[in-house]
Amino acid sequence: MGVLSKLEPREVFGYFEQICSIPHPSYKEKQLSDYCVNFAHEHGLAVQQDHLGNIIIVKEATAGYEEVEPLIIQGHLDMVCEKEPGCEIDFEKEGLSLEVVGDYITARGTTLGGDDGIAIAYALAILASDTLEHPRIEAVFTVCEEVGMEGAGAIDLSGLKGHKLLNIDSEEEGYLLTSCAGGCRADVSLPAAYETRRGSVYEIVVEGLKGGHSGAEIDKGRANSNLLMGRMLLALEGKVSYSLLSMQGGLKDNAIPRETRASVVVESEDAERLEAIVRETGEVIAREYAVNDPDIRVVVCAKGIKETKALQNDCRRKALSLICLLPNGIQSMSADIKGLVETSLNLGVLTLDEEKLAMRYAVRSSVQTAKEFLVDRIRFLTEELGGSLTTEGSYPAWEFRKDSPLREAMVRVYKEMYGKEPVIQAIHAGLECGLLAGKISGLDAVSIGPDMVSIHTTEEKLSISSTKRVWDYIVEVIRQK
Repeated sequence: MGVLSKLEPREVFGYFEQICSIPHPSYKEKQLSDYCVNFAHEHGLAVQQDHLGNIIIVKEATAGYEEVEPLIIQGHLDMVCEKEPGCEIDFEKEGLSLEVVGDYITARGTTLGGDDGIAIAYALAILASDTLEHPRIEAVFTVCEEVGMEGAGAIDLSGLKGHKLLNIDSEEEGYLLTSCAGGCRADVSLPAAYETRRGSVYEIVVEGLKGGHSGAEIDKGRANSNLLMGRMLLALEGKVSYSLLSMQGGLKDNAIPRETRASVVVESEDAERLEAIVRETGEVIAREYAVNDPDIRVVVCAKGIKETKALQNDCRRKALSLICLLPNGIQSMSADIKGLVETSLNLGVLTLDEEKLAMRYAVRSSVQTAKEFLVDRIRFLTEELGGSLTTEGSYPAWEFRKDSPLREAMVRVYKEMYGKEPVIQAIHAGLECGLLAGKISGLDAVSIGPDMVSIHTTEEKLSISSTKRVWDYIVEVIRQK
């Protein structure tokens, strides 16, 4: 018996538990994609699977709905894979360990993948039902959303008949999302040159941060562990004679990094001074973030006296300049929508290896020209310091549609069910609706979802009661004629 087997709606949570048992990180969604193909065959439904693993499943209208306009239901197959230190899960081979805590579903030691497994579960439950009334349903499941919306960019939707799209990739019940930022991934690379150095080796760790989604949580005032490590190393400049050996921080460009590690070598006579500076700087940082990120810890650990390869001083200074001087976080707020972030970026991944310093950013903006200018700023400083910049996975903003019959219908249904109006909202996070709108002329799209907390982190939680209410809402929306 499954962990979620007693939860309602059983059909939704049954499929969600199946999805969580199947590995589906970005670029490795084939098992889940094949599961959806087999599901379609078992239920006698038309299905298409492209070379990337994108899926389209079609269920024809029930009696009395043959003339109603088709509805596209859309979500993505991949999940962000983060795990706690010491967790030994292999995300490419193993499923998640689910548990129920009060009103929430979580995964032990890892992200849950409610973003966006719950969308697939909702859609499969609709497709499998022989009692729900609905128009023609065209379920679209994309791959690689979390790494640049690559599946949405490549999928062929020319065979679809629908022009109304219900995207289920939001995390707050009662909100109808109607526009979002565009974005891209920006990769900074700086060549590394090393020399042999002997001295006391230390590992410095910045850990315990909240992290979070680099779009949805960028305005929460949370710390970025990669930036804090840059600050830590900058505090050592001119005070101790040290060299940098390695750095590693963050796992995904679209997740605010929670932990960063660096190894340094220092002259033995400066060892105590280094330890004192790290501790003092850690205390300063902890005080500054006491409200927004209260569990930050900075740990310094001696690793003994060694002879090792260390980054040359000029390379270290250039690397530190890039980490500390390149922009990060909110760059501007919207002049049109109060409280909406317009432009931001997140240094999500930082690595230093034998060949280069690599820095990966998620860049977002609801204004295309502002996004382009931000990328140009990164490129200019990077090239001035001898590095290079490449961008990938660019996706457009999803623009607000003033005339939206789908939105109007969903507002009406919500008021009838709950006695109040839903919140109509634009968000700074990226959704696939903008890309899909470029493939379907006149697409009318709305994004919804149940309550989820701390997506893209190991504290991710999915509300059970909210999942039920949103299911009831979706069922009523698809019944509309």
